[in-house]
Amino acid sequence: MKLRRVVVTGLGALTPLGNTVPAYWDGLVNGVSGADRITRFDAGRFKTQFACEVKNFDPLNYFDRKEVRKYDPYAQYGMVSSDEAVADAGLIPEKLDLNRIGVIWASGIGGLVTFLEEVSAYATGDGTPRFNPFFIPKMIADITAGHISIKHGFKGPNFATVSACASSANAIVDAFSYIKWGKADMFVCGGSEAAVNAPGVGGFNAMHAISTRNDDPKTGSRPFDKDRDGFVIGEGAGALILEELDHALARGAKIYAEVAGSGLTADAYHMTGPHPEGDGAMRAMKAALEEAGLSPADVDHINTHGTSTPLGDIAEAKAIVTLFGEHAPKININSTKSMTGHLLGAAGAIEAIATILAVQNNIIPPTINHFTDDPEIDPTLNFTFGKAVNRTVNVAISNTFGFGGHNASILIKKFVK
Repeated sequence: MKLRRVVVTGLGALTPLGNTVPAYWDGLVNGVSGADRITRFDAGRFKTQFACEVKNFDPLNYFDRKEVRKYDPYAQYGMVSSDEAVADAGLIPEKLDLNRIGVIWASGIGGLVTFLEEVSAYATGDGTPRFNPFFIPKMIADITAGHISIKHGFKGPNFATVSACASSANAIVDAFSYIKWGKADMFVCGGSEAAVNAPGVGGFNAMHAISTRNDDPKTGSRPFDKDRDGFVIGEGAGALILEELDHALARGAKIYAEVAGSGLTADAYHMTGPHPEGDGAMRAMKAALEEAGLSPADVDHINTHGTSTPLGDIAEAKAIVTLFGEHAPKININSTKSMTGHLLGAAGAIEAIATILAVQNNIIPPTINHFTDDPEIDPTLNFTFGKAVNRTVNVAISNTFGFGGHNASILIKKFVK
């Protein structure tokens, strides 16, 4: 079977830096922090009182009141970003075979706000069950994929992926594979998350996973800095249109870049901690290179998982040194989480978008908030600290990892017909 080529023809983003792809990219290249005091709930008694929230988002600008009541915020974010991607790709339903267009949409947690509201109402009531009939369909992690297909009439494969913080990277990899194997011609793929709420922040606080730098939220996310103290929780969504190359050319689609390889591995090591040598991360990047038929020396840029956690950043840096060897210092590495915070299940999608735009524009956004070198991280690595860099980017990798030891790498290369 001849494997088919897959290209990116549409993007959508709703992020702590901006509510569209141009606004998101502008924030990235200018090194803007999306962190600030939490406004979603009263966090005064929480160890962490800041986050990277989506700003100036009124769901009534996108949905009517009945729809708002039926959609959890994570689904609202997903639908808004996917609408942008569909419009960006110039999709005209009347000219497409909708049976050949699928949706693979991810969330690490799903409708946490809905779960909190419904269970809290029951727990504080008199024991009489008065659950909303939309409780379950509003909360479940697959419902956004369903909503996107219903709105646009896409009747191809339709499901959700869940692999914690690697969830939306898995969605992109699945879409890439299905198109490559001929199972569909096009996918809307990506992910969304809305976990800036009491259980989200409280749960990660209990794990000591998130920063408590309440006195200076905008420097809370410090990937690869010696004094990093955890990630900054974020929210939002990222959507991509992946399309088979000939299908895209036939309809005259704009092509951002080519998805050329992917790697999926497991650490098989610990429930929440990474393999200390970055074994799974290294093998995921290696698999992506092999699938693309490229060598380590071909890579110009890596958008790391780079969460700003003490263990994760060291392990990922070791994985890069192990795989890329003498070429590692020549790669512009960054962590856009230093600006966006960690969008959990949506992280893979918005970082894949950042990687695609880096390839398209030959601009690598910076890693902000670096103050002190970590002696446990190879000092020869170039983390693109402080300021965006202009360089030709022909090949780039986006890494995303998740609790449970899930590792996903996506290889993007400049499109050449």
